[in-house]
Amino acid sequence: MARDRHYDGDEVRRGRRKKRQKRKLILLIVLVLLVLIMIPLAFSWSKYEKMGKIAIKDKDVKINNLEPETKKALEGYESIALFGLDNRSTGNFESGNSDTIIVVSISKETGEIKMASVYRDTYLDIDENNFRKANAAYANGGPKQAIEMLNKNLDLDITDYVSVDFSSLVDAIDLLGGIEIDIEEDEVGYMNDYITATNEITGHSSGQVSAGQGVHVDGVQATSYARIRYTEGWDYKRTERQRTVIMKMFEKAKQCDLLTLNKILDEMLPQISTSLSPTELLGLATGAGKYHMGENTGFPFDKESGSVGGQGDMVIPVDLENNVVQLHQFLYTNETYTPSQTVKDLSATIRANTGY
Repeated sequence: MARDRHYDGDEVRRGRRKKRQKRKLILLIVLVLLVLIMIPLAFSWSKYEKMGKIAIKDKDVKINNLEPETKKALEGYESIALFGLDNRSTGNFESGNSDTIIVVSISKETGEIKMASVYRDTYLDIDENNFRKANAAYANGGPKQAIEMLNKNLDLDITDYVSVDFSSLVDAIDLLGGIEIDIEEDEVGYMNDYITATNEITGHSSGQVSAGQGVHVDGVQATSYARIRYTEGWDYKRTERQRTVIMKMFEKAKQCDLLTLNKILDEMLPQISTSLSPTELLGLATGAGKYHMGENTGFPFDKESGSVGGQGDMVIPVDLENNVVQLHQFLYTNETYTPSQTVKDLSATIRANTGY
């Protein structure tokens, strides 16, 4: 069974947390907003040119030798890797630890969008028999290696990514008119600390919050909520908060007029990097009318935490093979999925290295 207990070692004191720079948060809303307005606004080259781009040839991306049934199941979905980088800088998408990693599946038939957050400290093979925290793959080899890390360990066929800079989140939520979230008592203190710090960084003057259901929050407050990681559930709970903010933004964006959506795009596009071409983006746009948010989850489902080989505390899949089976059942409704030999071998190695 998973133990939702802290695995990051000694905690940073709350006073020091105020001084920490904002972390990067990947946002599915970026892709969704692109899709929602491309059809009526005839997505222009000038907008595409505002984004950062790292070309990745599909044929060059490594994919496991998958079973025919698995390949067929995956063909029914668009799968995209979303990364949030912790570079302490703006506009650099070529490297950096991807402290937020989300696998998105979009059903071609129904338009349902599902998300699975891969915990950044998950013990996986990030290259060739190089077992480390999952977030190190992007730092070692950019988005291509990070994509291949996901494909190798999770039996996926991803060839495209979207990376987003955290600094655009505050203004985007403000342009949406804010969102409503549920705030628990144990979240208030940490959230207000982050609000103070984020105000100092952004020059905003957002107020403090209180616990409650359906609390209306602005960009600074929502961003502060998404950063909390020190309550029960620790980083596992933080990824849940991130997905909550994404879903709330998605629903709010669907209600916005085109002028507002266009303003949000102009604000966020310079903070985005992607391998998707204009043609691929337009292809995604064909299903815009039926897109809707489905369930979301964190990966691994069954996990332990502990130190591995002097590399610090890790999130350890228990075991990887079984977790990947659950992932395919969740993202692709594939009840007949059979793990590849690669995943089986990786699972055995993780078990030998960790005891799980």
